Amino acid sequence: MSKRLSGMKLFCGNAHPELGRRVAAQLGIELGKLTTTKFADGEIRIMIEESARGNEIFILQPTCAPTNDNAMELFIMLDAFRRASASRITVVMPYYGYARQDKKIKPREPITARMIANFLETSGADRIVAIDLHAEQIQGFFNVPVDHLYGGPILGRYFVDRGFHEDKDIVIVSPDVAGVGRAKALAEMLRCPFVVIAKRRPAPNVVEVVEIVGDFVGKKCVMIDDMIDTGGSIIGGAQALMDRGAREVIACGTHAVFSREARSRLQDSCISEVVVLDTIPTPPGEQYSKITVLPSAPLIADAIRRIHLNESVSELFHEWR
Repeated sequence: MSKRLSGMKLFCGNAHPELGRRVAAQLGIELGKLTTTKFADGEIRIMIEESARGNEIFILQPTCAPTNDNAMELFIMLDAFRRASASRITVVMPYYGYARQDKKIKPREPITARMIANFLETSGADRIVAIDLHAEQIQGFFNVPVDHLYGGPILGRYFVDRGFHEDKDIVIVSPDVAGVGRAKALAEMLRCPFVVIAKRRPAPNVVEVVEIVGDFVGKKCVMIDDMIDTGGSIIGGAQALMDRGAREVIACGTHAVFSREARSRLQDSCISEVVVLDTIPTPPGEQYSKITVLPSAPLIADAIRRIHLNESVSELFHEWR
């Protein structure tokens, strides 16, 4: 371990151990030893296998499916390290589960994203690191520092390496009005225009395209979103673009939630390629030719290093925002 990184340790739970190993390798450190088991009734048991006293602890755990198990495991890990006298505990959540429940839409609805924030703080989190929160205002749900990382630059560099910034027929597409900022940032990175799909959601995971604002006819469209869940929104938007004259549609997003039959639906859709980050693990044995997965470990490792050394994290994205 580098002397500059002495006094810190990285642990991860069962949500995404492969990502934890990649981040540790990027940092040049060994992943901390931790054992997670379950009692006969399903209760989670955590055992830290090495001293944490006086150390700065980083816990990497996306709260992806199975969301409740991974979230509960994270809360228990936090409590264990707090009781083990860690000097500071930072939770690294590449994917923040329950983020879409960030506000009340109908009467008597909970704001579950805020509840998760409360649980994290109560359990012992001193700092939070997340990638592409579904709603940036979630940072305000916390009373501890939150470092919000962006996956857009990773996606952008992928397209730059493919020469998209020199192609005059490229246009970036925001699948909804809420994602305009993300689409605009990618468009600036690729030096191309962007368009916006206006849509309505009559029910969860059901999308109706109302209008597409901007020039996209005959263009290669790159549609960007923060996450791809069932694929309904992305596929519906791509089909609307193709039906109205687009030449090709490529979809990209940070979080590959891919619920239900999303992978096979995307594979069979009019979308030519789906580019995502590895913030959520891919089930073993599943391979789809249209899906490209980019690494997030270098970004996460760089953020962890900067936090430990008290350096600026926002400098990583000064050109993106």
